[in-house]
This record gives sequence, C-alpha cells and structure tokens, in this order.
Amino acid sequence: MELSKNYLPNEIEAKWYQHWLDKNYFTSKVDYNKQAYTIVMPPPNVTGVLHMGHSLNNTIQDILIRRARMQGKNACWVPGTDHASIATEAKVVQMLRDRGINKSSLSREEFLKYAWEWKDKYGGIILQQLKKLGCSPDWNRVNFTMDDDYYKSVIKVFIDLHNKGLIYRGKRMINWDVKAKTALSDEEVIHKEVNSKLYYIKYYIDEGQNRDAQFDATHITIATVRPETILGDTAICVNPNDDRYTHLHGKFAYIPLINRRVPIITDEYVTTDFGTGALKVTPAHDINDYNLAKKHNLEVIDIMNDDGTLNEAAQLYIGEDRMDVRNKIAKALEENGFLEKTEDYTNQVGFSERTDAVVEPRLSLQWWVSMKSLSQPTLNVVVEDAVKFYPPKFKNTYKHWMENIRDWCISRQLWWGHRIPAWYDKDGNVEVAETKEAAFDKFKNKNSKIKIEELKQDEDVLDTWFSSWLWPFEVFKGISNPGNEEVKYYYPTNTLVTAPEIIFFWVARMIMAGFEYMNEKPFSEVYFTGIVRDKLGRKMSKSLGNSPDYNLLSCRQ
Repeated sequence: MELSKNYLPNEIEAKWYQHWLDKNYFTSKVDYNKQAYTIVMPPPNVTGVLHMGHSLNNTIQDILIRRARMQGKNACWVPGTDHASIATEAKVVQMLRDRGINKSSLSREEFLKYAWEWKDKYGGIILQQLKKLGCSPDWNRVNFTMDDDYYKSVIKVFIDLHNKGLIYRGKRMINWDVKAKTALSDEEVIHKEVNSKLYYIKYYIDEGQNRDAQFDATHITIATVRPETILGDTAICVNPNDDRYTHLHGKFAYIPLINRRVPIITDEYVTTDFGTGALKVTPAHDINDYNLAKKHNLEVIDIMNDDGTLNEAAQLYIGEDRMDVRNKIAKALEENGFLEKTEDYTNQVGFSERTDAVVEPRLSLQWWVSMKSLSQPTLNVVVEDAVKFYPPKFKNTYKHWMENIRDWCISRQLWWGHRIPAWYDKDGNVEVAETKEAAFDKFKNKNSKIKIEELKQDEDVLDTWFSSWLWPFEVFKGISNPGNEEVKYYYPTNTLVTAPEIIFFWVARMIMAGFEYMNEKPFSEVYFTGIVRDKLGRKMSKSLGNSPDYNLLSCRQ
C-alpha cells in the first residue's frame, strides 16, 4: 500500500485525539492508592474564543498534567467556563439589536431565554478549540458557573456571609460603567495615561452685588480636567493655611453658567501647589469630593444618568453625553468670560476592564463584602510560601494589595448572572433568604399582615468573580455536597496556572474562600504566565490585529 507523502494534521490529530477520549486516558476517579495531582482550569468566558494568552496558559497546564500522568499520579485537570455577566450580557444585547429587539422591551424572563439561547449556541466554542489543540483535561468534569448546583452554592455563600455580617448593603461611591450600565469593583478599572486639557475657570464671589454685575466682582479660579462636572458643584474648598484665600473664608461664589450659590469652605485636604490651590467640590462624581461633602455637610447633586448623559439636575445640556458636553461647556465658558485659560495636561483616567468605557465615579446603593476579616488568614500563606508564587516577585504585589484591601462591591446592574437573594417589602425593608417563601417567613415575624405578593426580589446580580472564587472546591461539589469523597481527595489542588493581571480578581479571593469554607488553601503553587508580545513589544490582541485568529479552527460541533 502506497503511503501518503504528506502529513495531514487535521486527519491525524483528530484520529488520535478521539482515540484518547475513547480510551478515557484523561479521566480521573478517586483512587486512594494513587497520589492525586489536580489542576483547575481558569474558566474562560463563555463569550470567548481562544487567544494567545489562552494558548500559552493551557499549554503549560497540559504539560504539567501529562507529566503527572507519566509519573504515575492520579492526574485530574478540571475544565469549565465562566458565565461572564458583563461580557455575555453585552453580546446578547447586540444579538437582540441585530434582530431589531431592544432589551428594555423585554421582561427579565424573556431576556434570559435569549441569553441561554446564545450560551447554548456559542458558549462551548472555546472548549472545542482546546480539544483541537490537543489539551487533555477530563472532559467528563466540565463545569459552568451557572450550573444548577453551582448557582445554589453561590447563593448559599452569599447568605452565609450576610448572616456573619460580612455582606452589607450601603450607599457609597462606586465605579460606574456607562456602557454596560453597571457598577464595577476597583479591580475592574484599568487606569491609563491620557492627554487631557486643564481648564482654569472663574467663579465670581458673592459680594452682595446684583448678579448681573458680577463681571466687575472678585473671582476665584479653579483648575479642572472635567469642566462638565461644574454643574454638580456644591462648594469651593481652599486650604485654611493658604494666605491667598484668607479673605474669602466663609464667603460664597456663583457657579458659572447656572449661577448656583455655593459656600467657600476650608480643609487641609486641599494641596496648595496643584492648579490654583482652589478645589471645586462635586460630591456625586468624585470620591474625595464626596468625603469632603460628608465632613462639611454639603449638598450632593447627581447630574448624570446611567448611560453617561446629563440629567435635569445639571440644568444645562440635558440628555447629552458627558464627553460631548465637555467640549460644549468649555466653549460656553469661554464665550461668557469664565474661562481664564487652558493647558495641556497628562493624567490617569479609569477605563472599564470589560467595555473600555471611561468610568464615572458615582454615588450608589450597592451590596458589599467586608474584606478585612476574610483577608487576615490569607496574607501569610503566600508571604511564607505555603502557597508558592512563580515567579516569586508577585509575592510583593499580593502583599501590597492584601495590606491595603478595600471592601468589594459585588452587585451588578445586569440580568445575566446569579441574582442577589434579597427581597424587599413595599416600604423598602429587606430580608436575605434562599427563596421568596423563606424571605416571607422572616417578614411575617416582624409584620403578620404582610402578603407574599408584596415582596420583590433584588434586580441585581452578583459580580462574576463572586462565583469563580469558589471554583477550586465547588468543581468538586465542596459547597453543594460538603465532605464528599471527591473534594476530600482532590482538594486542595496542586498548581494554578493563570495571568498576573487577575492576582486580585481571582487568586487572592480564591485563597480567602478556600480558608473560609474548606479551612485549607485552594492550591499549593501558582504559576503566573508571561504576556505574549509581538516583535514590536506590543501585547498581542485582536484589536491590534497582531494575534492569530483561532476562529479559523473549525470547532463548532
């Protein structure tokens, strides 16, 4: 028989990969006669297709797991996908838009039907691509963060932490994604250096004269990169030790264009060497300004809608996007004699990690996790190498974050995801429970006349990372079936292979959850992959067009 001279990888690789599957070479079962070696795959988003980072990450995992098999260990590599609330909802909204359907025209239940339709059609593509690359996880163990048991486990953890006083609901300054229309945690904001303009704006002092005569009056000048936010100003603040402004202490000034009268206050928070040494205070749109407002009992005026357009409280440019308003208000200030000058200025601006929209600081009522007590047991395990980091330089990054940890905003204004198990009565009172019926029983203890029909569940869902921090043990049913043989055998896992940019999002939080619910670290070592770059030193990405297109792999089945 004549042999082909050409190697046909599609035929050969498909043949042997199927042979491996048929022989269950990748399957792992509890066997106490063998040493377990476990890796949990960082779950890629169901929206995703392979990129170079995935290829590098999974290649390293595949090498480690195959080596463990060759050493005679009971190697278990657990695959799965993450429901990715923000990214998936954006994909579904786009799909609906292409069909001529607006999300706002649908009920939550109708929207979720479309979301599951999208997930069922596209959600497994990346796993099929991993098969094409020859990766060898145990495909009988595929997990999804919205599987029924996983979903129930996430809810149980929320209720448990709430009962412990570690989850609370509070109105605080948050990061707002105007494109996805949801809150973000601090770690989901990417700060980039941006070339901006610094606008020097005159605020005329109230000297008791007629407002129409204020161009002849004394003024105070502030410098800002966000002139559109002057419409939400409620004070001007100067340092009490700044001699330039001593004569203005206790006086009032008028906000340009809208003539709102605001107090001139003093606080040592203001630095005398930035700009003019005078600070405009916009409490609803800056965290530091909000803290000043609380301290000095200032009014808080929110001038922005969910989508980043201005609302009626702004008085001007109602319904227009904040970025468009920036240019328009600068022109109006100049035309009306309020703009003293502009300067080129380089500053750091926060962008949404998911949508790349400029993030808006916003005062909002959200659900939070109190992190300090959760983080206390987890710092030393890394510092003292109970969990080893490779390369070890990332220990310093981890240590810095843990020592400066802030509370975690976990509510997201979306429909796709794990819905927050909180119910409200008509007066806004809230009870946390697994079901509406359980919440009703709690309400009845306080109000015997209440009717179950009056209760409304919280509209928000949980941050995606609130489910994936359970990954190393819930893939073995550690919460849904506590103490089962698999979680006792496979947990803690051995090696986690991941990217350094999610050391806060995921690695640190998994360590916290592991100690909180398993009383044990989730893994023994973490290998951080490098960043794959092109010959110009740029990070490979589809947006730059310098990354291979894995869609060329015919992976849909």
